[in-house]
Amino acid sequence: MSELENFLRDNRPRAKEDPTFILETRRRIEAVEGIKSEVDRQRRTGRRALIIALVAGLAMGVLVTAVAFLYPVEPSSVGQGILESIRIFLHSYRQYLLLPTAILAVALAAALFRTQRS
Repeated sequence: MSELENFLRDNRPRAKEDPTFILETRRRIEAVEGIKSEVDRQRRTGRRALIIALVAGLAMGVLVTAVAFLYPVEPSSVGQGILESIRIFLHSYRQYLLLPTAILAVALAAALFRTQRS
């Protein structure tokens, strides 16, 4: 290992004392920092939009459910239309609606409390 270290120490590349090299390197570093800050800004904006959409969807679901329970529709007044078939479908499979609701609530909680990675 010492032969390799000696070889690398003896053949170390020498940087020129060129001020344009330093200025160019600084310009490139600033460009990279600008790109990094833009990517971070877009990531924050996208995360914020996702959280707003999840909260709005959950709130609308709660609101529609509350309205449906407060103002029930008589099945005889609706007839055999599309609303009747939806009502029958929801009544038949209402026990299975808990799972998607729980999954959406967990997804909302995960999005709200997830720590942002660097």
